Amino acid sequence: MMGMRPGIILLREGTDTSQGKAQLISNINACQAVADAVRTTLGPRGMDKLVADGRRVTISNDGATIMRLLEIEHPAAKTLVDISMSQDAEVGDGTTSVVLLAVEILKQMKPFVEEGVHPQIIMRNVRLASGIAVQRVRDLAVSFDVDSPEGEAMLLKTCSTALNSKLIASHQDLFAPMIVDAVRSLAAHGPNGLDDLKGMIGIKKIPGGDVRQSFLVKGVAFKKTFSYAGFEQMTKKFSNPMILLLNVELELKNEKENAEVRIEDPDQYQSIVDAEWQVIYDKLDSCVSCGANIVLSRLPIGDLATQYFADRGLFCAGRVEDGDMKRVARATGATVQTSTNGIYDGVLGTCADFEETRVGDERFNIFTGCPNSLTSTIVLRGGSEQFIAESERSIHDAMMVVKRSLTSRSVVAGGGAVELEVARHLRQHALGIEGKGQLIVAAFAKALEIVPRQLCDNAGFDSNDILSALRRKHAQDDDGKWYGVDIERGDIIDTFAAGIWEPADNKSFSLASAAEAAGVILSIDETVINPRSQDPGAVGAGGAGQKPMSNMMAGAMDTVNAQRGGSRSGNLGNGVSYLKGRGGG
Repeated sequence: MMGMRPGIILLREGTDTSQGKAQLISNINACQAVADAVRTTLGPRGMDKLVADGRRVTISNDGATIMRLLEIEHPAAKTLVDISMSQDAEVGDGTTSVVLLAVEILKQMKPFVEEGVHPQIIMRNVRLASGIAVQRVRDLAVSFDVDSPEGEAMLLKTCSTALNSKLIASHQDLFAPMIVDAVRSLAAHGPNGLDDLKGMIGIKKIPGGDVRQSFLVKGVAFKKTFSYAGFEQMTKKFSNPMILLLNVELELKNEKENAEVRIEDPDQYQSIVDAEWQVIYDKLDSCVSCGANIVLSRLPIGDLATQYFADRGLFCAGRVEDGDMKRVARATGATVQTSTNGIYDGVLGTCADFEETRVGDERFNIFTGCPNSLTSTIVLRGGSEQFIAESERSIHDAMMVVKRSLTSRSVVAGGGAVELEVARHLRQHALGIEGKGQLIVAAFAKALEIVPRQLCDNAGFDSNDILSALRRKHAQDDDGKWYGVDIERGDIIDTFAAGIWEPADNKSFSLASAAEAAGVILSIDETVINPRSQDPGAVGAGGAGQKPMSNMMAGAMDTVNAQRGGSRSGNLGNGVSYLKGRGGG
């Protein structure tokens, strides 16, 4: 931290002008500084970070969130932000693990760099070790039929494991079934049902109340929008209603300031006013005559339209958010209309029940019993905004884990067990490699132990004793491949039997991304930054310190011409003339 910039890691001011080995070591050191910012957030006993940027405060232990909020200046270290965000988008969980793995790989490769091993040799063997590790994870994975009762139990266990390290870990018995139910409803609609997970599962946050008051709506729920006078008289509950969705403004609008209307008789002005009213009444009559009971619009529905619908027993809501409109359309089968002309029964949607009800201090419009069970809404309660925001991030990670479990249909044990088993396999494989590759692959294997080691450190246990016991268990016992860290007792435990499961794709993606990021950083031997971005008077403006590119090219041409016996003026050689004008000399 520097100066008055809390929550910002400023790793380097200016540009590191070193090259080769010094540049590699500098980049590795910068990456280690970034990893130290998220190291203590790993696992169920991980600590939270409070990130303040002067405008808002974020409390989180989610690696991707912390990496995104930190302003990292070092160009090479920004690669860690990229892999963390990629892990979050692809898998959801494991964002801290992938950063720690990448940095630990770099840390284990640092002695080879210092001893003069060429980076290409290191990178080649890192890629080799990564491929072996990913294949070993796939071999270890235990497959499940997600449509069977055992498969549903597997989804609950992977979801609970993802929630174990979150703020709402003590309430996973409430949230895990809720999340699995919501995601499985998407998967039931074919292989593409899980594509738009964020769009189809809404998360609504309502401050106040107890977190145990959170609930799942198998349908659509959204907060009551801004309403005009007359809303109180509306019917707030329907059974089997017809739903009309509009992208039309239903209110009288004043003419623009530069509008001009020329009339010959003052009586004609009233006809203009009557025409404006007739337009809005025609729109409202079309909405009522089509048989709709509920009218929702992305654009405002004014006080005239609100009172008009209320008098006829309809419910309306304007300024509905785009995401909520899409969920209502998908759930009810309605089609959003951009005009009130030609509305027919085929564009209307329906549901079993609609009700406007109070949740905490807010009023919510809730659609349930929809013909298309694709959409769900999770309503979150909590005592503070920071708690609810972190709960939302936790639920998003858990939803992504369940999605990945449904697609991969296989799991591995968590708690550092799979990392230790892969490390043991890599150490055995390294014995068959000749040359420097043996040492590099063995160092890669040692790097994988950072996950169980950090789990022990964050829980307050002696990591050396526990890792020693785990290495012996994995090496000597045939049934020891699933043994990991027991953070409750400070011992080792069969994490697979304990139900600590993670999607196999989660680990495969983490290992591949970490090795790829390490390879990218090891391939950098110099950082080149355009001086114009730092000093407008440097290169581009002809400032001191370096010649403009045109002069550099002219100097190169002078040298070539001189070698050929020509002039050193930067122009054509002796005895060679050039054309003047369009027609020549």
